[in-house]
Amino acid sequence: MMLSPDQTDSDHPWAQSDAESVLNDMKVGCISDDPGDGEGKIRTIATQNLSREEKRRRRRATAKYRSAHATRERIRVEAFNVAFAELRKLLPTLPPDKKLSKIEILRLAICYISYLNHVLDV
Repeated sequence: MMLSPDQTDSDHPWAQSDAESVLNDMKVGCISDDPGDGEGKIRTIATQNLSREEKRRRRRATAKYRSAHATRERIRVEAFNVAFAELRKLLPTLPPDKKLSKIEILRLAICYISYLNHVLDV
């Protein structure tokens, strides 16, 4: 496609990167809460019109949110693994130091509980 002499390459929407277009959209959509004060809080018109789901997606896309989520997930997984280790210590296996997977620990716990119920019933 040939450009006319009075038309620049940046006039086309595909000439801007995604970051540039987002920044331009935000600049165009920004208004001040207090028109008399140049340092008032700024809000975007685009943010006001977003659905609840879109706002949630944008909030979750921030680095701060992802970092906090990753930290919470690591703590949760660590607690989960500690609980499995404690359950493993309560189960009889031969040899005693045998490494069991989580599903094996659960299945062994089910069998052991059934066995203990049987012993109590007799």
